[in-house]
Amino acid sequence: IKSIIRDAGSKAKVAVYSNDMAIDVMGSCVGMKGSRIQAVSRELNGEKIDVVLWNADIAQFVVNALTPADISKVIIDTDKHKLEIIVSPNQLSVILGRRGQNVRLAAKLVGWNIDIMTDEQESKRRLSDFTSTTEIFMEALDVDEVLAQLLVAEGFNSIEQISIVDINLLLNIDGFDQDIAQ
Repeated sequence: IKSIIRDAGSKAKVAVYSNDMAIDVMGSCVGMKGSRIQAVSRELNGEKIDVVLWNADIAQFVVNALTPADISKVIIDTDKHKLEIIVSPNQLSVILGRRGQNVRLAAKLVGWNIDIMTDEQESKRRLSDFTSTTEIFMEALDVDEVLAQLLVAEGFNSIEQISIVDINLLLNIDGFDQDIAQ
């Protein structure tokens, strides 16, 4: 058992793992036809228990913790210790659970903050970020819109990033010559 989190009397999530690949850790915890997990659930007055396969890869671990939801994408922000989970609108109620319980317990289980977004919300946010960063680059670097968009498309999201990058990297961007790169 790697981690356990409970909403006492309602639901629990248990993260399990085994170094021995020959052991079915999920099956061992659940038991034949769910007998083991049902026995524990009965002892906890019917508390629902989700057994989750632990994984060192945080993206896979959170996907496991949010099962049965069908997750489109996981965006990891290690600086903020935050995960953005992107789902289709029809999966929103599944991933959230009753009164947000499923996602709240999953966040505690994995130890990261979790934000849930629909595909459409994430697309709008990306477009907004792209537009605002393009405008910042146009203003600060005195370049036209196309060059600013090229920088954003190459993954730059701040003036600081551009200022410390090797000039040869900028020269590899289509449309950039020595003068523009300088």
